[in-house]
Amino acid sequence: MSDTRRRVKVYTLNEERQWDDRGTGHVSSTYVERLKGMSLLVRAEADGSLLLESKINPSTAYQKQQDTLIVWSEAENYDLALSFQEKVGCDEIWEKICQVQGKDPSVEVTQDLIDESEEERFEEMPETSQLIDLPICEINKLEEIADLVTSVLSSPIRREKLALALETEGYIKKLLQIFQTCENMDNTEGLHHLYEIIRGILFLNKATLFEVMFSDECIMDVVGCLEYDPALAQPKRHREFLTKTAKFKEVIPITDSELRQKIHQTYRVQYIQDIILPTPSVFEENFLSTLTSFIFFNKVEIVSMLQEDEKFLSEVFAQLTDDATDDDKRRELVNFFKEFCAFSQTLQPQNRDTFFKTLANLGILPALEIVMGMDDLQVRTAATDIFSYLVEFSPSMVREFVMQEAQQSDDDILLINVVIEQMICDTDPELGGAVQLMGLLRTLIDPENMLATANVRTNKWKTEKSEFLNFFYNHCMHVLTAPLLANTSEDKLETDAEVESNKSNTICPDNYQTAQLLALILELLTFCVEHHTYHIKNYIMNKDLLRRVLILMNSKHTFLALCALRFMRRIIGLKDEFYNRYIIKGNLFEPVINALLDNGTRYNLLNSAVVELFEFIRVEDIKSLTAHIVENFYKALESIEYVQTFRGLKTKYEHEKDRQNQKLSSVPSILRSNRFRRNTRALEDDEEMWFNDDEEEEGEAVVPPVEKLKPEDDFTDNYEKFMESKKS
Repeated sequence: MSDTRRRVKVYTLNEERQWDDRGTGHVSSTYVERLKGMSLLVRAEADGSLLLESKINPSTAYQKQQDTLIVWSEAENYDLALSFQEKVGCDEIWEKICQVQGKDPSVEVTQDLIDESEEERFEEMPETSQLIDLPICEINKLEEIADLVTSVLSSPIRREKLALALETEGYIKKLLQIFQTCENMDNTEGLHHLYEIIRGILFLNKATLFEVMFSDECIMDVVGCLEYDPALAQPKRHREFLTKTAKFKEVIPITDSELRQKIHQTYRVQYIQDIILPTPSVFEENFLSTLTSFIFFNKVEIVSMLQEDEKFLSEVFAQLTDDATDDDKRRELVNFFKEFCAFSQTLQPQNRDTFFKTLANLGILPALEIVMGMDDLQVRTAATDIFSYLVEFSPSMVREFVMQEAQQSDDDILLINVVIEQMICDTDPELGGAVQLMGLLRTLIDPENMLATANVRTNKWKTEKSEFLNFFYNHCMHVLTAPLLANTSEDKLETDAEVESNKSNTICPDNYQTAQLLALILELLTFCVEHHTYHIKNYIMNKDLLRRVLILMNSKHTFLALCALRFMRRIIGLKDEFYNRYIIKGNLFEPVINALLDNGTRYNLLNSAVVELFEFIRVEDIKSLTAHIVENFYKALESIEYVQTFRGLKTKYEHEKDRQNQKLSSVPSILRSNRFRRNTRALEDDEEMWFNDDEEEEGEAVVPPVEKLKPEDDFTDNYEKFMESKKS
């Protein structure tokens, strides 16, 4: 049953002043890019077609009537109404409208309504007669001016009139001259009034006034006025910060004076918005929408002007990659590119596409490869941010670069391997940089992402998928898994055992930061299991990777043990018989069951995760694993009775065994003889052929058989310890 709260009828007022029913649908409020603002959308109940698309304009007067009706004028002779089926839906949409217009939802009309006679009177008057009469711009009139500016903010019509008056009389420059006088005289009261006046003028939200206030001549005085907030015991020193502390660095001299002025202006206006002005309340948010647009379009202009200056950008790249460039200069160059890419986010998609292609043609990726491998932490961090912009924009562009690079370079200096090494070598105790880099790697190896950037007509995505994954597993996977393999090697385990021989289950890593890193690597490998079926399967079996991962089940860090368990759970979740055979031959349930028994009777996350793993096998009726678990481990598990999982596995196993026996007994004895049975090896060979002929990916699978390993001696000890603790 559909949601009736937002169910509405759409009405329009015709020329005969009668309401026409345009249809029934469901209304929502959402941001519409084409209209550049929050809008009301109504989609037809019958076929989902668009019945209404109306931008919520700040100055439009919306009326709420009879609890279920919202009425407004879209244009001069075009009135609209939404009639809601339920009051609660009407209230929700009304709150959205009031939020956009900065109004209290308790009102029934969002703007001052002017009756027709009053509108006609305004139209008949000459334009100048509609202006508000401003008090004379003098010090003793500042309180009166502040009261006037504050009082008009609640009325859109009066705001417009005041803005027009301020434009025509050059009033703002006169106010700023008075500010200088008040400051020289230490006139605190006058300075407090000027703060209210200038803040109120900003809230008028008029671009024409911003052009005056943010000009080189006026902007520092505007900042000065905003230092004298009456709520503060002492004025802030914003001008001192902007003129002395914040230094403008030209990494390459900017010859265009207009560009330099635009950069200065944008920084200062952004400072006013982010630092000086208090956070607007929910009713004031819309008052600064034009200020946000002013900054936005300035950034667009700066990016466009820099992008067109190829000589400037070429010189930046040349110095960035030059060995002779000193560390401080290189740091400034990288930070410049970081801000440059951040500004580019303001561009429209088509212009952003051109921007990143320009950077790619100039060699941004080879340059990043150099700076990401440097010792300077600030440089590496900024380079990582730039790399994230590029990956977010076009993963395919990055993939294409690294595959071409692989034909000419050693594995050690490939861009992706540089990224992996930065992730592994992150010195932050919380691994903030490593987490960011891991997210970028996941984007690059995500096949869904490759589909999204596909050329379906030429079937290019499949080529990119197979080629890139072949490249990644041949050239990069060994770098990613190196810390995991190193920390689970036999030599490492023996060393740890010697160091902490007094512990019954000692396992590296005990170091928290190393454990975090291994958890990140396991998260990425788990993602591969889910999305790279063929390649990761081949890698796991060749490297006996699951056995190495399950060694971490003994880590003292529970989160790492859970990551190892999650890796196995994702493999089993595929219900792939090749994986199942590998697990059975390697006796890989043993470390999981050891962990369960070591956990004892504690009811915690590890316990729940292990039980869920076996419950999945039971519910999905994975016969080969069920038989293996019951035949090898049931004696150790049968005492666990607080869940029915293990008893259920035994029941499933017995039912299947009975079914097989009945099936065999119904077959004539001659057919059960070995003369008519295919040998086990032949069956396995057929399966291997099928595996090698995997249609999903290209390449060959080389999967050596994994010999079944002997159960470790401590399994019985663990079981006995568990039973003793249960008795006690």
